Amino acid sequence: MANSSFWYGKRVLLTGHTGFKGSWLALWLSEMGAQVFGLSLTPATEPSLFRLMHGTRSPASEGIVDIRDRIAVAARVMVTRPDVVFHLAAQPLVRAGYRDPITTYETNVQGTVNLLDALRIAPDVKSIVVVTTDKVYDNPETGAAFRESDPLGGHDPYSASKAAAEVVTQSYRKSFFQPRRIGLATARAGNVIGGGDWAEDRLIPDAFRAWSSGTPLQVRRPDAVRPWQHVLEPLHGYLLLAERLYDDPDFSPAVNFGPDHTAAATVKDILTLARSAYGKGETDFASVEEGPHEAGYLMLDSALATARLGYQPTWGLEETVTRTMDWYRRMQKGISARNLCLADLQHFEERLAQQPPPLREAAG
Repeated sequence: MANSSFWYGKRVLLTGHTGFKGSWLALWLSEMGAQVFGLSLTPATEPSLFRLMHGTRSPASEGIVDIRDRIAVAARVMVTRPDVVFHLAAQPLVRAGYRDPITTYETNVQGTVNLLDALRIAPDVKSIVVVTTDKVYDNPETGAAFRESDPLGGHDPYSASKAAAEVVTQSYRKSFFQPRRIGLATARAGNVIGGGDWAEDRLIPDAFRAWSSGTPLQVRRPDAVRPWQHVLEPLHGYLLLAERLYDDPDFSPAVNFGPDHTAAATVKDILTLARSAYGKGETDFASVEEGPHEAGYLMLDSALATARLGYQPTWGLEETVTRTMDWYRRMQKGISARNLCLADLQHFEERLAQQPPPLREAAG
């Protein structure tokens, strides 16, 4: 599991800190004693997990910067002088990429260039994790799980922009960071769920909005299969990867973080579990696929992360969905978002500590 003594006192720059995953990661890092510095736009949703957890002030509340602004990004890097960097800032939605491909490419590709170019002259940085997605792979829809060595691709603008960010990252790794003995790698994760996500076009947030208002949920692709996992699962992987890169800059340039293959489930299966956990809700499933192209099947092979980082999934699919819907139900009853997140984090860490460690290789 993540080494809290490693993180204590580390200066960590977290891009995308006001987003869903960024808010959870900022909380976890702060709980381990890291000094967290943000770099992000203001929260994109209302409500937002960031505002609910942190209010207007927090250890990560400074740094409202557009990742597309090269000068502002460089200034933020200079001021924060990070030891470790997590790059989560992105335009993260497939359908939004179809509506606005230019912003998607500017954010996900040029934004990554802006950050890495600033970091290549940063004096203290030793470990950088660039977060992409499971959608970076060329997907022939064979049903096989993707390995890190599989070809990159991207049918839609979002997926292509993230694949391009992978190419940019590996170019900077070889050209600038390896000669300086700085660890840099990409992290590829599947669909995440968890309390506090209010983004558009995401299954659980859409379900909560519909069911809490008493309206049926409209579902476009009920048979689409995804590697569902709780948000804490890949975040734990990112922490393990950053720790490894800090002392081993030649570690793998890309790492998958996905659930057990038994957690690959259809949209319809997830909604069945979610409705049972939430206690009410109706769903209208489309009889034919609607909207622009989206992948029908995605699954990741996380054998490398298990063997070389000791990463292993912690919560099964049913527990993941149940905990997520319980988070929303309890928030409706007035329990604070921060307390709900801290409770999930505590239980997750306790479960991690109880797991037998997987077989793994030694560092170095």
